[in-house]
Amino acid sequence: MSGRTADAMGASAAPMAGRSRGREALIAWSFAIPFVVLFLVFMAGPILVAFVVSFTDMQSTDLRHPLSVNFVGLNDYLKVLGDPKFQHAAANTAVFVVFGIPLTMALGLLAAVGLNQAIVKFRTVFRVGYYLPVVTSIVAIAIIWRLLLAKDSGLVNSLLGTAGIGGHGWLTDRHLALWSLIVMTAWRNLGFQMVIFLAGLQAISPELYEAAEVDGASSWQRFRRITLPLLRPTLLFSAVITSIGYLQFFEEPFVMTKGGPLDATLSLAFYAYNQFSFGNYGLTAAIAYILFVAIALLTLFQFRLFRSES
Repeated sequence: MSGRTADAMGASAAPMAGRSRGREALIAWSFAIPFVVLFLVFMAGPILVAFVVSFTDMQSTDLRHPLSVNFVGLNDYLKVLGDPKFQHAAANTAVFVVFGIPLTMALGLLAAVGLNQAIVKFRTVFRVGYYLPVVTSIVAIAIIWRLLLAKDSGLVNSLLGTAGIGGHGWLTDRHLALWSLIVMTAWRNLGFQMVIFLAGLQAISPELYEAAEVDGASSWQRFRRITLPLLRPTLLFSAVITSIGYLQFFEEPFVMTKGGPLDATLSLAFYAYNQFSFGNYGLTAAIAYILFVAIALLTLFQFRLFRSES
């Protein structure tokens, strides 16, 4: 009798467990479906449409007559790649990335190492001060830096003048404008890098440094033999995130130089913006996907570089 009762209870429990799992799945999907719909409508949909548009000659005038759009194959990509302005913008972006990323990461790592020391007082104040530009509007920061670097009335040239050094057209000289933007961007992103590296530094056991100090290792040796190797995942994350942002830099030249002088600060994103302003939607979509491929290739290169070094 007891065996039959147990079998009956087991048989009744199975449908209940199935209904419970089904209810949980229904609840999970009810939370997931709104996100999936929003993603498809506002993310995946536009990405797919832009990909299709990049193979057409679509102009702003075609919005009223979509049937007049013609398929042109790779013509948009070939036209963009052959444009001297695109090549100049690509060169400017490459310089911005190659020199801006190491400078930004070095400043952030230096600030993080300094603030991670137990002897530093007012660490919270310094952290807030370093991080404040990150949460401040980039447009406001760019306007302030444009005023600071003004040739005739800027504070930088005024300070140089009091020291007997002649002023420079930091934003009007085509040889200095891009470097000025690199310095400003590195300063603005210093706080973000600092937070990332601080998290990595605080995950390193202090016992490793104590053991190395007992063995007679200098500060530089401890940094080179312990800190840098253990920060490798953090360095990779920082490099990838910074690369993605710097390849798309737009606000700085848009606010401070308008891409000048003589296209010295024209970036790929700014070039795409100009094409969009001219109503060349097919060319704009092609530029966007060229930039996407560049970001993907650079990210893949960084992953392989860090993997080979490890």
